[in-house]
Amino acid sequence: MDVATARMRLEVMLEELDRSIRVLKGDPVAVPERSAADAGADLTDADHTRAMLDVASRQRKEVQDALVRLDQGGYGRCVDCASPVPEGRLEARPEAARCVQCQSKRERRR
Repeated sequence: MDVATARMRLEVMLEELDRSIRVLKGDPVAVPERSAADAGADLTDADHTRAMLDVASRQRKEVQDALVRLDQGGYGRCVDCASPVPEGRLEARPEAARCVQCQSKRERRR
């Protein structure tokens, strides 16, 4: 993936994640007004919302890190072993920081 395409995709992802995070945090501009009857449902959804917010925040950090790697010339190289990250992986996950092998090792350690 060329640098311009990668930057565009990452910036679009960042905008979408920012919008999602605002909605999850309850930004009144991003969320339509709800009735008092919805308050009970809001309480039962609180844990689910927190989990979604955590995932979105983590992914936002990964996208920001990818933009830094792009600016510093390291985008497309594994942060662990410096091997090229496969093109298909970057197509599927433009924010990917690791090659498949290093990512698998990392996930097994968790």
